[in-house]
Amino acid sequence: MKQSLSIPFWECYTMPVEEAASYFRVGINKLRKIISEDANADFVLRNGNRAQIKRRKFEEYIDRCNEI
Repeated sequence: MKQSLSIPFWECYTMPVEEAASYFRVGINKLRKIISEDANADFVLRNGNRAQIKRRKFEEYIDRCNEI
């Protein structure tokens, strides 16, 4: 039997773009644009061709921004 872990998304280290958009109240397209504009951003983890958002690092990024 396969067991899955249920971790609340606010405790996850990384999250898919769709979850991150919901969590940070940013549109999915806006978040994808932010990722594409800075391919080496420290808040992005690539899993193959899928981007994962490092929650705490993106929180720090948001804190430094006045506007996104």
